[in-house]
Amino acid sequence: MSTQISEIKRVTTHQLQEMKNRGEKFSMLTAYDFSMAKILDAAGIDVLLVGDSASNVIAGHETTLPITLDQMIYHGAAVVRAAKRALVVVDIPFGSYQGNSSEALRSAIRIMKESGAHAVKVEGGAEIKESVIRILSAGVPVMGHLGLMPQSIYKYGTYTVRAREEEEANKLISDAKVLQECGCFAIVLEKIPAELAQKVALELSIPIIGIGAGGHVDGQVLVTHDMVGITNEFQPRFLRKYADLYSIMTEAAKSYINDVKTGDFPNEKESY
Repeated sequence: MSTQISEIKRVTTHQLQEMKNRGEKFSMLTAYDFSMAKILDAAGIDVLLVGDSASNVIAGHETTLPITLDQMIYHGAAVVRAAKRALVVVDIPFGSYQGNSSEALRSAIRIMKESGAHAVKVEGGAEIKESVIRILSAGVPVMGHLGLMPQSIYKYGTYTVRAREEEEANKLISDAKVLQECGCFAIVLEKIPAELAQKVALELSIPIIGIGAGGHVDGQVLVTHDMVGITNEFQPRFLRKYADLYSIMTEAAKSYINDVKTGDFPNEKESY
């Protein structure tokens, strides 16, 4: 008697490149825990990003800066355990790769070994070239991130759209080409003009992923907690909410509280 095992094909960096080559869009969402990652993976998401945005939506910090490498590894491992299909990418947090290339390599290797992730993501262009090359030299796939870079928010001083001016736009294009030449398999462009994002996507051969960068790129990413309406106070122009879980969960909690207080829960059928 033979036992058939259904195989779930893992999304790879190579497949993302093939999708770009044939003009097929792909989807990416953030995940920080096993339960959420399991839902998103089963839904068919292509890429799960264990973003340092966990610092905001999970830990309640104002910025992404406080989250540590150990914490990113913890979140990454939980997501990897849930993901059967999606490519799992983990952010290298602030202060864990910018200093020097040796530190960057150590951080990337820790993430890959201890979380089981399939790739890492870093913010920056030419200024982190050495770190990117060093990480790639160890066989670790790297995703870049340009435009609005949350780890540099205190330098910007604002979350407004980046690269509107010609000088900054030209630097972004230059940085994107540097990352591609280094060997990055994809680049996230955050909160930049759609026309600029389209230009980058056309000029570069690797996949370009947008968040607030218009629709003429190869893939899209959103923070899941924003997309499903858990973080109800966040309303940027680029965000489309596909659910209102804040209201649903609030009403559910109120109903539970009421049922407990009135003695309706648990009833006889819910008791042993």
